[in-house]
Amino acid sequence: MRRLRARLVRDERGYSLVELVLSMAILGAVMTSISILLVSATNSEVDMNRRFQAQTQARQGLDRLRREVHCAISVATSGGGTIATLTIPATCPTAAGQTSITWCTKPSGNRWDLWRYQGGSCSGTGRKWAYALTQGNVFTYTAQNTSSLAYLSVNLPVNVPGAKTQSSYVLEDNIVLRNSTRT
Repeated sequence: MRRLRARLVRDERGYSLVELVLSMAILGAVMTSISILLVSATNSEVDMNRRFQAQTQARQGLDRLRREVHCAISVATSGGGTIATLTIPATCPTAAGQTSITWCTKPSGNRWDLWRYQGGSCSGTGRKWAYALTQGNVFTYTAQNTSSLAYLSVNLPVNVPGAKTQSSYVLEDNIVLRNSTRT
């Protein structure tokens, strides 16, 4: 029994220092590549979430603007298409008793934000409805004529800072003023 135990102990050998260093280097290379892959995936997810949030807010802002323009009697644009002032009846569901609602874009760094203000100007208490717009002149008004009602063209190009230009998202709509009349 002692001889067997002595022979087994003698036959046990560990790894040499060279084998240990080589296996650690291989393990380090594999772990580094996996870490790079995971960091890249995490950064892509963060970028995608930022773009999704900006696009969602722009859609919600356009939806609110659409409801108010449909209800409007008239629209006046100014500031080269950065301001649209709506004249709406007090009975409009989104009016909250107001007769004027102003939508405007305001610069925020190298992007613009879409704001809604109660009243006839872009000042006072307002609410930001969208951010990360790549241009500020988003409104174009077309008056009514004999063949069509008046409408407001809205062009909201959205792209968060740092994103690629191919990631740009554009919301466009021609919103008809249902309360306008054909002349």
